[in-house]
Amino acid sequence: MKKIIITVVAVGFLASCNSAKKNENTEKLEQTTHVENVKMSNKEKAIAFVSDALSYQNEAVLKEITREDLIQHNPTVPNGTAVIIDYMLPKLKAAGTKAEIARVFTDGDYVITHNHWKNATPFGSDNLIAFDIYRFDKDGKIAEHWDGLQPMVKETASGRSQIDGPTEVKDLDKTEANKKLAVSLIEDVLIGKNPSKISEYISAETYHQHNPQIKDGLTGIVEAVAYLTSQNNMFKYTKIHKVLGEGNFVLTISEGEWNGGKKHAFYDLFRMENGKIVEHWDVIQEIPTEGLANDNGMFGF
Repeated sequence: MKKIIITVVAVGFLASCNSAKKNENTEKLEQTTHVENVKMSNKEKAIAFVSDALSYQNEAVLKEITREDLIQHNPTVPNGTAVIIDYMLPKLKAAGTKAEIARVFTDGDYVITHNHWKNATPFGSDNLIAFDIYRFDKDGKIAEHWDGLQPMVKETASGRSQIDGPTEVKDLDKTEANKKLAVSLIEDVLIGKNPSKISEYISAETYHQHNPQIKDGLTGIVEAVAYLTSQNNMFKYTKIHKVLGEGNFVLTISEGEWNGGKKHAFYDLFRMENGKIVEHWDVIQEIPTEGLANDNGMFGF
């Protein structure tokens, strides 16, 4: 691997490694990784892509860890790295766009980052919450990318932000069981096979909610469902496209309808404890149908 120096600025994920810190969601830890005869993990490369290649427009890093024929599922970005270098990086630099990574986890060849993008007008809004998914090839290069983006809301129903909360990945032996739990919730409750089973999946004691429109707890969900139903605007999930998880964190990527039957991509991140879901983050993005920069679709896993 070429000699390059990658400055990684990771928020939350790195901070969570130090239990003595009181606020794991806002403290930053700067770590300099020297890539010189040292093999980086895919997780480290994904962090470098977000925190160095994009946030600091490091073209060398981008070329080192990304395939030239990158397959892109963001509907506004063409395939390949050339367009990122020639068009995106200059725009990010001009806007001062930077990302704070809250949490990172892996599942096989996939790495998932949960980010807060600031000064993100090149991506469509000044402050954005995003899930980014990277698939790595056998040579350890980013071969494919998916994302879900949603504007950040200052005031939320629960008082929590769309990005704060625990970041530590643990309970690795429970990964598969937690994936099954997330799938059961989506299928029974959100797709509607058996909505009455919701209490079997979500903790009645502790349930922290980061969807900006929903309060904490099971009661918060019940209230939100009642209101959305009364407005004839309830989420309608139709298909789970991918389930990715590591330990206590599971991300589901689903397709469905909302806001007058418009097709949406639903990214739902769940945190589990003792066989129950105790925390939820999400990003909901309308699927565009016009002006597409590629024909890969937002799913295609």
